[in-house]
Amino acid sequence: MLITIENQALTVILDSQGAVLHSIRKDGLEYLWQGDPRFWKRRDANLFPYVGRLTQGRYLLEGKTYPLPTHGFCIGTEFQVTEQSGTAVRFTLEDSRQTLEQYPFRFAFHVEYRLAGDSIQKICRVENRNDRQMYFGIGGHPGFQVPLGEAGDFSQWQLVFQEACAPMRIDLDPDNYRLAGTERPFPLKDGTTLPLTHGLFDQDAVVLRNMARTVTLCSELSDRSVTVSYPDMPFLGLWHAPRTEAPYVCVEPWVSLPSHSAYMEDLAKQEHLIHLAAGDTYRTTMTITLK
Repeated sequence: MLITIENQALTVILDSQGAVLHSIRKDGLEYLWQGDPRFWKRRDANLFPYVGRLTQGRYLLEGKTYPLPTHGFCIGTEFQVTEQSGTAVRFTLEDSRQTLEQYPFRFAFHVEYRLAGDSIQKICRVENRNDRQMYFGIGGHPGFQVPLGEAGDFSQWQLVFQEACAPMRIDLDPDNYRLAGTERPFPLKDGTTLPLTHGLFDQDAVVLRNMARTVTLCSELSDRSVTVSYPDMPFLGLWHAPRTEAPYVCVEPWVSLPSHSAYMEDLAKQEHLIHLAAGDTYRTTMTITLK
């Protein structure tokens, strides 16, 4: 089901299947990637309860092995609409027989979108409805058109971090795109700027840590831009379909990382996952601002 929210600046369409962005328009221009099976048929995704790929598509927990798809089970799953107004909507996914077979926890996962001027605030909340601690990862996956409008081509656009930083690139195993166990410096032009090239994504996602928590997609040829802020997310994935000339880039704030390629992860022991106490609620925000 598609739901439209709007204000004087933005018209945003959300899809209850996956609780994702379907369209973002400002002044008649579409900013969100509109999907193309030649490159990536989706437009956005909610990554929960895991970010990325698992070794053998499985993980360990309390001595048992569980299957879980890449990025968890939200992609393509119908969410309930639990709150709606002209400028906001909240989607909710609760545990079910199907989720319990893959993830043995009772939960509620809320994804809320609110408009404020030129910005879309996305608020994610996870409720632990168990009498024990639960473990999960969470992340976003919005794709944006490159170029925005008809201003130049892909290579004339760039990602500019809000402040100078010295990111580290977390290496992925080229055979399976899971963690290789190594990382290396990822220098930025002037400490802030990453010029876009299609070859940047030939080995799948560029995964960074130690980067600034706000980044802007922009070009000297255009007044249009997209700024993504993710104050609570320590990792950032940047991606388009590998070894293609795909006309988009995904800006993916993550709280956790994929599985290590060399072994099956124990969910209770994997570094960076959220450990949420019984009865508690976890909250994180991401803001997309259009110019």
